[in-house]
Amino acid sequence: MTLRIAMWSGPRNLSTALMYAFAARGDCHVSDEPFYAAYLSLTGIDHPMRDAVLTSQPSDPAEVPLDGGQTAPLWYQKHMTQHMLPQMPTGWMMQCRHAFLIRHPARVIASYTRKRESPTLDDLGFHQQLALFRQISQQTGTAPPVIDSTDVRARPGPMLRALCDALGIPYTDRMLHWPAGPKPFDGAWAPHWYHAVHASTGFDSAEGSPPRLSAADQTLADAALPAYQSLARHKLTA
Repeated sequence: MTLRIAMWSGPRNLSTALMYAFAARGDCHVSDEPFYAAYLSLTGIDHPMRDAVLTSQPSDPAEVPLDGGQTAPLWYQKHMTQHMLPQMPTGWMMQCRHAFLIRHPARVIASYTRKRESPTLDDLGFHQQLALFRQISQQTGTAPPVIDSTDVRARPGPMLRALCDALGIPYTDRMLHWPAGPKPFDGAWAPHWYHAVHASTGFDSAEGSPPRLSAADQTLADAALPAYQSLARHKLTA
């Protein structure tokens, strides 16, 4: 029986590297942002490579294939919290073990604006992430594990071991390395967003001081900070 893991992240959170880590295990099928096309279709929002995304996945959220069909022991699903609109189906979520990947808003915004200008708070997914965390905590009766990307980069082995322990799955050092280059399971948007992770063969070194932001971006970071701080109170340590 396949164990499904739903990892909830916002953009520019180390989410693709973490997906690569799970794929490198050898016992895990991965899905890359399966609701992206449905999100673009329902909102009409303009994103880089929009047409390619829309033709690569179901635009109807009810048709997103998350109800089975996998034979690998693990099925890791990389989900973006901002993609989960109120009309998205949620019944499939009860069949998953959930975890949350967070990153400080200043770091997210500095990275995001290098790829897409003038993000809004909704684009960054912090408030949606906190709402999903509370929803899943209430439904399951326990708070799902939270892992901070800064901690992963500083201590990848211990942090991934802590995450695996929290999810009730075995840890393997194979999660620390992967081959450079595009992957067959990358989303259609990878050519725009995944340049850095395609050049990598493992997690980057520890992050330095938080970046300095423009006045407008700092205002956005300040608006996202309370949601990040609420989630950070639950983060794993190792």
